[in-house]
Amino acid sequence: MHRATFADLLRFVERRVPPHEAEDIVSTVYLTAWRRFTDLPSDARPWLFAVARRTMANQTRGWLRRQALDVRLAAVETPQASDDPAARVDLQRAWQTLSAADREVLALVAFDGLTAEQAATVLGCRRSTFAMRLTRARQRLQAALEPLSPPVLRLQEQS
Repeated sequence: MHRATFADLLRFVERRVPPHEAEDIVSTVYLTAWRRFTDLPSDARPWLFAVARRTMANQTRGWLRRQALDVRLAAVETPQASDDPAARVDLQRAWQTLSAADREVLALVAFDGLTAEQAATVLGCRRSTFAMRLTRARQRLQAALEPLSPPVLRLQEQS
């Protein structure tokens, strides 16, 4: 299990906390998994992500609430972003306009590669609730990426 999940779990944590804290958190997650080995589901990955999420919240409380889920897009290389620097800036700007909750929902699917059911497990909600949050987060990101249209001037009709 460790071999199969370590890299994904470490990336999940590194996007949410300073790099010097990530390995300690991952170690705590595996210690928890070892202690609760009989409770592990057959697909342990979402369970481990959920434990990591709770561990981060417990260790850094207030600071983590404000900063933890601010995914650093600059660290993620995608072909589209590297081809057009202007598009990358627009995406970063749009990403920053989203709430922490929207960024978290999108990151679980886009960066962590979780299914809706797995991500719902991480967040402790039903799959349908997660699907609704994901749809709304995608819509808000799309709206933030759309260029602003010029204001429409309305002429008042005179009687």
